[in-house]
Order: sequence, then C-alpha cells, then structure tokens
Amino acid sequence: MTSFLPLGFTAPLALAALLLLPVIWWLLRLIPPSPRRVAFPPARLLADIDRREETPDKSPLWLTILRLCLAAALIFALAGPVWRPNADAPAGNGPLWVLLDNGWASAKAWERQRQTAERLIAAGAESGRPVLFAATAEGPDQPLVSQTADAALERLRVLDPRSWPTARGELTLALRKAAADQPPDAIVWLSDGIARETTSRFLEDLRELAGNAELSVLTGLPRPAALADARNDVEALTAAVLRDDASPDGLVVRALDLRGLVLGEATPVFANDTDVGEVTFDLPVELRNDIARLEVAGENSAAGVQLLDDRWQRRTVGLVSGASADQAQPLLSPLYYLDRALLPFSELRRPRGENLDNALPELIDEGVSVLVLADVGRLPDTALERVRDWVEQGGILVRFAGPRLAGGSDELIPTALRAGNRTLGGSLSWEEPQPLASFSENSPFSRIPVPADVTVNRQVLAEPGPDLADRTWATLADGTPLVTATARGRGTVVLFHVTADTGWSNLPISGSFVTMLRRIVSLSSAAPSKDDAGTDASRTGAVATTDPSEALLPPVRLLDGYGRLGPPSTAAVPISASQQDVAPSRRHPPGLYGSDDAFRAINLLSSPDQVMELDLAPLGGTARITGYPTSAATDLRPALFLIALLLLFADALAMIWLRGDRTALRGRPGRVLPAGLAVACAMTLATGELRAQETSDDLAALEATLDTRLAYVLTGQPDRDTTSRQGLLGLTRYLSTRTALEPEAPVGVDIATDELAFYPVLYWPVSADTPRPSSEALARIDTYMRNGGTILFDTADQLSAGIGLGTSPAVLRLRAVLDGLDMPALEPVPADHVLTKAFYILETFPGRYSGGPLWVEASEGTAGDSERPVRGGDGVSPVLITGNDFAGAWAVDEAGNYLFPTVPNDAVQREYAFRAGVNIVMYAMTGNYKADQVHIPALLERLGQ
Repeated sequence: MTSFLPLGFTAPLALAALLLLPVIWWLLRLIPPSPRRVAFPPARLLADIDRREETPDKSPLWLTILRLCLAAALIFALAGPVWRPNADAPAGNGPLWVLLDNGWASAKAWERQRQTAERLIAAGAESGRPVLFAATAEGPDQPLVSQTADAALERLRVLDPRSWPTARGELTLALRKAAADQPPDAIVWLSDGIARETTSRFLEDLRELAGNAELSVLTGLPRPAALADARNDVEALTAAVLRDDASPDGLVVRALDLRGLVLGEATPVFANDTDVGEVTFDLPVELRNDIARLEVAGENSAAGVQLLDDRWQRRTVGLVSGASADQAQPLLSPLYYLDRALLPFSELRRPRGENLDNALPELIDEGVSVLVLADVGRLPDTALERVRDWVEQGGILVRFAGPRLAGGSDELIPTALRAGNRTLGGSLSWEEPQPLASFSENSPFSRIPVPADVTVNRQVLAEPGPDLADRTWATLADGTPLVTATARGRGTVVLFHVTADTGWSNLPISGSFVTMLRRIVSLSSAAPSKDDAGTDASRTGAVATTDPSEALLPPVRLLDGYGRLGPPSTAAVPISASQQDVAPSRRHPPGLYGSDDAFRAINLLSSPDQVMELDLAPLGGTARITGYPTSAATDLRPALFLIALLLLFADALAMIWLRGDRTALRGRPGRVLPAGLAVACAMTLATGELRAQETSDDLAALEATLDTRLAYVLTGQPDRDTTSRQGLLGLTRYLSTRTALEPEAPVGVDIATDELAFYPVLYWPVSADTPRPSSEALARIDTYMRNGGTILFDTADQLSAGIGLGTSPAVLRLRAVLDGLDMPALEPVPADHVLTKAFYILETFPGRYSGGPLWVEASEGTAGDSERPVRGGDGVSPVLITGNDFAGAWAVDEAGNYLFPTVPNDAVQREYAFRAGVNIVMYAMTGNYKADQVHIPALLERLGQ
C-alpha cells in the first residue's frame, strides 16, 4: 500500500489513468450530444417549437465537467483509496520483524495493541513477505525465526498480556542469530511505554540490529493504575497508589478477603498533583489481618493488585516479665526493649494481673500467636500445662534468660541448661566479652548482617549434646549458643540465652535484635518454621528437600495479565522457601506459592518507582516514533463508487433533457429511475456494513466448511488452551503422514457462541477450575452430540484420579459439567469395540499418562456378537472420557519437538498415544463401518484368528 499523508492506495498504479483525463476532455468537447429529434407534425404543432434554442455542435462545458468527474471517481475508486491507513507495514518485500510488548503494562489497551499487530502482519501477508513475530514477555522460549504471516497470526491470536514485566533484553541473542541468517527489511516495535533497568541496552542492540532497515516504534498506550508497597502499620493498612493516565481522579481501592468478600473501600490521596499517592484502610486489626487482596476497582491489570499473605498480618504477641522492675525507670524493665522492637510489626498484649496462673491463660484466650517470657523461671503447673498445649497446637514460645531462669527452669526450653550463668569480661574472668558469630544458612536469621559492636557479657550455657548444633539458631564467636530452638508439636520453643534488657548484652539496643524478633514472629504465619532439623516445609506447603534451607514452594494460583487468579502454568517453577524477595518473571509469575492454606505471595510491584517511562533517546534519529492509531482505517471505495453512480445517473438525466425527450421522465421509466437510483445508493452504502459483517466467525465457518479441522474448547486458561492447540496440531500432522486424511490446522471454539457442527471431534480439557457452561451452552452441546458430534473430555489427572473416573477435583468438575446433559451410560472401551480396530489394532489408549481407561457409551450386546471380532452397531459414542492427557502427549512446537515428556518417559507410549488419537478421529468420522460383515475376514487375518 502506498500512502500519501492520511490517504493511502492499495493499487496506486491505477492512478496513472488520471493522465487520460485531458484526452477524455478533448473527446467529450469534440463529440456533441445527440441531435434533438422533432417529428414533423401538422402546422399547429410547429408553433410549439422554440426556435430560439438550437442544438450545439459541441458538448456543453458543464456536461464535460460532469463526465470528467465521473471518470476521475472511477479511477480513484479502482486505485483502492484508504483514509488513514494506520498500522500500514513498511514498504518492501523483505523480512518484517514485529516486536510486541505483552507485559503487564499492555493489559489496559491490549485489544488496541493486538489489532495493530494483526493489521501489520496481515499487510505483510498481502505482500507475501516473511514475518518474525516476537512477544517480549515470553523471553527466548518462542520461535524467533522468520515464518509465514499466517503462522505469525496464529501465534498472535492465542497471545495474552502477561502479569510479569517484559524481558526485551533476553531476546537480543536470538534476534542477532535471526538477523545473521536473514537480515530484516523492516522492524516495527509495538511498545507498552514502560522501561526497565536493561531497556537502554536493548535500545542500543535494536538500533544495531536494524542497520539500514526501517525501524518504527509505536508508543503512547495508557498506563494502568498500580498498587505497591502495602504495609500493615500500627494504625492502619496502607499502600502506595500510582494513578493511571485515563482516569486521574476517582480511583477506588478495595480490600478483599480470601473468599472475595469486600472488607472495605478507600479513595487514595494524591498530594500536590503528583502521580503517586497513598490509600489507607483504617480498620480494626482483626479485619486488617483478614485482608488477602487489594485491588483498584475497575482496573483489569496485574499492576492494580497486591496480594497479601501472613507476612502482612499483624501477629498478636503477649509479653510477660518475671522481673519486678521499677516502672518509674522503664530502661530497667526487660519489656521496655521488647515493646519497642515488636510494636512496628505486631499487636502487643500484656496481662492485667501478675499471677502467672491467670495471666498466661488470659493471653492465650486472647488469641496471641507468640508468647514472650522475659526471665520467667519455672511456670506454675496449671499455667505450664496450658502453655504446653498451646505450643503443641502451633504457638511460638520465646523465652529470655535472666537470674530466675539461670536458677532453674521447667520443661518448656529447647535444650537442657547448666545451673547458674557464665560471666565474661568481669574482674574475676579470664575471658573477654564475646561478639556474635555469622548466622547459619539453616537458621531463620540467615542473611541478617552481623553487627560488629554487639557483645555478650553474660549468658546461660546449654548442656552439650549430640543434637545441640541442630537446635542452635545463633552462636557467639566462641561457639556457645546464643539462641536455641526446638519444635514441639506444631509449635516452636525459642530461647535467648541472654536477657531482654541490656544487663547481660547490648543486643537489645541493636537493629539486629528487631530483625531477629521479626523473623521469629513470622514463624507463626505461613513463613517457614523450624523443627529439630531446621525448616518445617509442611507449614507452607513446600516441597521438602534434603537441605531444609532449600525447601520449595510450588505455585498454587497465579495472576494473569488482567489481575485474575488462576491455575499455575506449566512454565512456572517453585520458589525457595528461604528466599525473602522474589522478582516476578515468567518463571515466577505474580501469585500465590505454597499451599491453599499456607502460601507466600509474590506481587508485581514492590515500589511505585519501578514504573519508569520509556525513553527512546538511545535510538537517536534512526527510528520513526509514532503513536498507536486511534481509529481504524476507512475504505473510500464504496463512497467513490456511489459518487460515480450518482454522476452516471445525472449524465443520463442530462442527455434525456438535452434531447428534449421529457415524456421519458413522465412515463413508467421516469418512475422506475428514482426507485432504481435509491436501491443502488442503498446497496452501495451497505457495502461497508456488509464488509464489516465478514467477521472472523464467518471466515472460520467458511474454512471449517471447506476443510476438515479438529477443534478444541477454549477454556479461558491460556496455557491449557495452548497445550490443546499444540496437541491437536501434533495429531493433525500425524494423521497427514499416516492416513489419507489431511486436516488443516486445529481451531479453538467457544461453546457459547461458535457453531460446533463443522467439527467431527471436539477436544475438551477439564480441570478443577473449569467453569460450568450456561444452560444455553449446554443446549448447544446437547444438540451437537445428538447430531453425530463426538466430544473427548480429558481431565489430564490420571496420576491423581487413579483407575476409573475417580473423585479428583477435575473429575468432580467434569461431573458437574455433564450434569446438565442428556448423557448415556458409560463403560470402559471393551476389547471388541470398534475403537480398538478403527485404524490401528489397540488394546489400551495411553496419553501422556498410561493406565487410565477410555470411557465410551455403553452398548448392549446382541446375539452372535461373541463370534465377531468387532461389536456391531451403527452409532458413534457422543462422549469419550479419559484422564490420560492426550493433548500433552500429542503436543509439539512449530519445529516438531515434543513439549511434554510422557510419564514414564517412553517413546513407545507416545507412539501409541498418537495411534489412539488416529483411532478416535477415524471412529468419529467413519462410525462403526469396521463392524460390517465385509471387514470380518481382514480383521480375523490381522488378529491371527
């Protein structure tokens, strides 16, 4: 397409016909209109002839101009004019590179961005040029090679915005290799306008890769609103808010609990017209602890969501002191330092009385998560039993040494203690005060900087034992324990071998003391707790390893690009339980990790400063920087053809008038002419509407009618839909190479809107999160099955469901889906069923997993069937159910590589999975023809009978 300012032409060579307009002018002026014919009437009629007007010998000037305009309108219409031909591909026939940002910032205007990329690639398809399509959030795990425009369009249609930032720099190496193989002729980068730390380097590499090629950058997408840095402080829960470009005023942030119930709404406050403000939820601490999600109302983006786990909950800590410190001198009280260290991140409770028999049960009844005892020696029996039960049920007991504990203790200590205490640095001691040693990697204090100025003057010593090292969380430089701990039931007992005040050490006035207490308090939440050996991975749903510090938290539910929680993708990998701050990426998408009841939240943004505007200055003047088109291109051909038609009618009327044949206008032709003109105008004006009705649905229906295609149900889960598509693509290729059937590429269908009758087999993956179809959709499915269609339901959970349908979450969801359908009785495929011999002779139907049966409609046996190798019958089962994950076994990439290993990893099992797929397709398309009597001899011969 050639463009002139906002006007472009699809066939610009047709404009050369405008050079003929002078010739047309000369011909029209030279040739006069037809002479006026007057029949010779009687004399009376001759008087009616107006002699003052004579027939000219040349065409009138106005008629010549009229006809020239008619010719010009036709020429312009044939040239294919397009007003504002936005997203027009750069000129040329060489490789076109389309780089598309599909990170979190693209979600707000994704359709606009995707349609622009689709028009770019479609323009490349019209010119027959190869296209390299790269989505920057997918990293190098995508085909970064030039391919056909149709293949690039297929990849674009299944692409969605991601919940993590773009990884543009990771594409550089693969793009360099692609440029070395086939240099680009033009590069178009559809950016999201957001920069990262590595963006400047990527811009320099992009300029180098472009070389002499035309480089275009589209920018100007609206920035979504974002939440970051949520904090549950003493007074309220607060979070930083970055307002968006579209609606700077009127933002509302909602707080929701785990069930999705709204606990509160608040409006952020922006000071001095800045883009960064703060939202505050002034709620009781009990309600604040129930908040699991903050979201910007109406913002469909992962940036507008902050997920909160137990680390954001203010744990309730009970403080009890055994010392009788003078309250008028708070610096002498051991609770003074504990109060100031714990107050920033926890709710503190103190008993109303001094009697421990009443004080400790009172605190436990108030729901404390952590109980701190400062220099409390032996607990009374009644209180001891109550505290022991509380610890075994998951409580955290933290004890500090002191004169009373040194004199004797009860059983609630992590290790046996020596009587008395050890004094360092005194006049009667040969030893100097001891500094702290480095914290072990197996300790919850790992990675805390060791303060060089902290020293210990006195401590209680632990009795040596074989398990003392495993129970030690912190030591002094001489190797003696400073902090020991052990697990009791589901709880933990922790002992500081020094006092909580500055009497035995200066640890309580150091910053490390606050950090150590914060780590201990976090053990009462979903963070990793410690047992005898270190980390108790089960409390976070972690995958246990030989090294407790390497416990892994698997992904449970992850955010998509629109901020919705869903099942994890196959590309997501677990995070380390010991890792405090995890940067979101395609390997660790934002979401929840661990287990459903104990999880770790990973958020997209930790600070609003992470959102940086894209600076394209490193590209210099080598790139053409434009904004995204605000409106679609307008085809001017219908309007020009209409103008030409109107001019043609005007010319006809003029000729009739010049000939003086006014009776033609008064007769029947005169009445028909306006009606025909109106119909022609209406049809011409409707051309645009008719063209608009040629939607992708109509094209898909046409393609499905002309070619055989396998189809899969779109579940709304991108990774699952991609697996279904790649799986059916692999089966399609296998069918093309092994059978006479040559299907076209598989398609995804929406059971609620798409026509299903075009597809003989419908593959429907079902998971625990699959939504139940509406009653209208169920009616469409029922009609499809009644009309001969076959649906293959695959729960892909054979390992968890076991033999039979089972009761796994996916199977239970499948039962709920099928509940509204008119379902026949089902049975595992019998040995004499046609499915076992439709193309290949099979005994089992494995997929990625093996061992699970394939369920079909149960059929009643007939007399004489026992002597037939194939059960008779004319019907095809409308329902097939498996849990063996057929799509996972069939799935291949564009290069033909298998995407998933079989379980166990067996090439023979994968081959039989493909054969099972062939039999299913043949069975669905040909029915029970193998049960006919004519095939009996051939089947008996193949079976060796």
